Amino acid sequence: MALQCGIVGLPNVGKSTLFNCLSNAKAQAANFPFCTIEPNIGVITVPDARLTKLAELVKPVKIQPNTIEIVDIAGLVKGASKGEGLGNQFLGNIRATNAIIHVLRCFDDDNVIHVDGSVDPIRDKEIIDTELQLKDLDAITKRIQKVEKMAKTGNDKDAKKTYEVCNIVKAHLETGRSVRTAPISEEDKEFIADLFLLTEKPVMYVCNVDEKSVVNGNKYVDLVREAVKEENAEVLVISAQIEAEIASLESFEERQMFLEDLGLTESGVTQLIRAAYKLLKLATYFTAGVQEVRAWTITQGFTAPQAAGVIHSDFEKGFIRAEVIKYEDFVSLGSEAACKEAGKLGVEGKTYIVQDGDIMHFRFNV
Repeated sequence: MALQCGIVGLPNVGKSTLFNCLSNAKAQAANFPFCTIEPNIGVITVPDARLTKLAELVKPVKIQPNTIEIVDIAGLVKGASKGEGLGNQFLGNIRATNAIIHVLRCFDDDNVIHVDGSVDPIRDKEIIDTELQLKDLDAITKRIQKVEKMAKTGNDKDAKKTYEVCNIVKAHLETGRSVRTAPISEEDKEFIADLFLLTEKPVMYVCNVDEKSVVNGNKYVDLVREAVKEENAEVLVISAQIEAEIASLESFEERQMFLEDLGLTESGVTQLIRAAYKLLKLATYFTAGVQEVRAWTITQGFTAPQAAGVIHSDFEKGFIRAEVIKYEDFVSLGSEAACKEAGKLGVEGKTYIVQDGDIMHFRFNV
């Protein structure tokens, strides 16, 4: 599964600095707007201690972790939905992403210019929200115009339903609220799915703070949490500057010591990736053999055949059964052979719901 998260925010809030820490791509981080002209796409390795442990036991030739793609969009400004600040181009770049990481400046620093002259994360959030909502309103209005005649004069049930759903969403957007909170069912969302609406995507707010606020937050973070409490969104507190320092350290041991000195147990990058998985309702299963130990990303609730299809469509088409070992059993007993001997290898059929951490082997015939 090619998983993409798009980073948005006003210029100079720390987006590109955070992007640099997140990925092995290097975006130019500079103290002026629009330094990210092309969308930077970075690939992040998803940290998972279970994969490391399995590799220690199996000793494979190759280890393959999960990855997430991060798309860094140039800083949006007021009027972006109408093309201000090259906004149309950048909004287009984010349309295909699965989720939005919205970076908010929650620190005071006279040396870093704020595009609107003062630090106010709620105002900044509302500017971005409005631009994304206006872009969605434009897309919805065009769709209404396209289906209106068929909906009112023909017998096309889909056109009538699309018209109905679009009008509900349009009215919701016109009140300044995002599509993700619109009063429509999961089934009805299918009628607007091909529009890839920006404000329908799940969102995570990243409060970029100074070093002294990274453990307990600050007044700006409190304001953000209060403002988004109805949105069912994740709020993370990260210092992009600290993350940049962590990223520059050579060894895992150095990074851990640095974190401990700050009173942190893990980096903000690790927290962010885990939160992205939670936000997108994702899970991980593993395949473990001498050639390769690998993590696979699935959506929570996937059946065994669907999970097999993530490896190859033929695995899903010709699915016969799945052999499943629970991660805890594999680790405590030490090998697949020991799990078989202890009766800890389960044989599952087409209706089995894959659990996070399952170690799986698929039997198929095409």
